[in-house]
Amino acid sequence: MPWDDAQSLGVADMDATHREFVEHVDALASADDSAFPALFLSLQEHTRLHFEHEGKLMKACRFPAIGEHNSEHLRVLGEFAHFARGVNAGRLTPARAYIQALPGWFATHLATMDAALAGCLKRSRGE
Repeated sequence: MPWDDAQSLGVADMDATHREFVEHVDALASADDSAFPALFLSLQEHTRLHFEHEGKLMKACRFPAIGEHNSEHLRVLGEFAHFARGVNAGRLTPARAYIQALPGWFATHLATMDAALAGCLKRSRGE
């Protein structure tokens, strides 16, 4: 899932965070078993901070779909927590399957919820 500039939403901090997310997912997709656990936990933490930042952005622009967007974030963080327990116990296969599915989720989330948030931010900033 290499970063493509077509994924850019035109909000610099969101785009930078999304690019980092893609880089983390790409690193995990090709990680060997010895590197996978640390990289998975790094992505989990990056995602938590990413969603926390987006939560602040949603409040700043009074994003109308804040409840739905936050619920999606909580769902994904719950999935990460579930798979992290397995990774910590040495069960990598389910987490690897989850990482393979993330690009599809990310593409949909970016094109829908995050694009709507970016539009809200641009309007609130007068762009």
